[in-house]
Amino acid sequence: MSDETLRIERIAAGGDGVARADDGIVVFVPRTAPGDLVRARVRREKRLARGRPLAIVEPGPGRVEPPCPHYTRDRCGGCQLQHLAYDAQLAAKGRIIHDALRRIGGRDSAPPDVRPSTDQWRYRRKLTLAFRRVDGDFVAGLHPYDDPVGVFRLRDCPITDERVLSVWKEVLAARRHLPGARMLRGAVRLLDGGASFTLEGGPSWPRVQQFFDAVPSISELWWAPDDARRRLLKQREAPRAGASFVQVNAAVAEALRAHVVDRVMAHAPARVVDAYAGSGETAEPIARRGVVVAAIELDRDAAARCAERLPDGSRVLAGTVESRLPESLPADVVILNPPRAGVDERVAATLEQAARPPRAVVYVSCNPATLARDLSRMPSYRLASVVGFDMFPQTAHVETVCELLRVEET
Repeated sequence: MSDETLRIERIAAGGDGVARADDGIVVFVPRTAPGDLVRARVRREKRLARGRPLAIVEPGPGRVEPPCPHYTRDRCGGCQLQHLAYDAQLAAKGRIIHDALRRIGGRDSAPPDVRPSTDQWRYRRKLTLAFRRVDGDFVAGLHPYDDPVGVFRLRDCPITDERVLSVWKEVLAARRHLPGARMLRGAVRLLDGGASFTLEGGPSWPRVQQFFDAVPSISELWWAPDDARRRLLKQREAPRAGASFVQVNAAVAEALRAHVVDRVMAHAPARVVDAYAGSGETAEPIARRGVVVAAIELDRDAAARCAERLPDGSRVLAGTVESRLPESLPADVVILNPPRAGVDERVAATLEQAARPPRAVVYVSCNPATLARDLSRMPSYRLASVVGFDMFPQTAHVETVCELLRVEET
């Protein structure tokens, strides 16, 4: 290892600053900003290096003082960009999308605009914390960015809705009723008219009723025991959206969905496939405009809710997208909204090889790297538009909507 002075050039996916050392090797340095001149302890690996910041010699133009004490004192890994002014965060995320599309996807275009969040603080409607048993009691908090095993005791999270934190206070007050395990994970999510709590871990939960009684703000209690699937244990009211279906940042989610619907309807489709459809938030408004929608969803609860929302003529296909997409075609437009891992390569192959391929594909991604990889598998489609959405301010995460047009249609 060596101590070196570096000029930070940009922000990489994940939030680290990127510099180039005197010998040309790329160095990733967390908690740095473009333009920073930083003194860092550098550890070289094969073709890159990692730096631990020691001092900011000269701050870059976008650097600000992080407002959350956990960010600096506890090196909280929940946020990565609190030390950047908000306009600098948006610019960094646009560059992250651009770099992934160019380097991985072979699609060169200008860095896209990233549409801002209405709220940059207190926007999160879900908070997941880790539990660690220390001296017979649970400590609940987040991991330091440089220690994925350690947990610090969380006092506040300024990006999280205060209603979520209020529920967490009840949960922590009732922690003596949790399963007898060394490590657990819990998540509080706001629902329409209530909140859900999901616990992961523990071989058994003998005091589950005592826990549920002690946390009156929870309307749904879910549990994923060790090596088992999640299940609903307790419920105070009739089913609402369920633990998986309420967006973390509702305002940005609505803006993103409106943009997707707009891009789909711009092609005047008669038939649309909504792949990874969830509970039908996008499929329903499209179907209500007279379009025949085939919605594909693996999760049974989400598929059932989607089926309830769709009008006659549209349908839900339960199963994986790669298995159900072929029978859903032909369609004029296909929406892809996969998880972070992106689409199975068979999905791209189906779109490429279809006898009557879709005129357009609207791809919604929460991971620029897997988005770019998937676009590289679809050479018959050109990039017509790219827009970013800042679903998670203060973090390095960014949502991207790509509109793709079949080459022969252009």
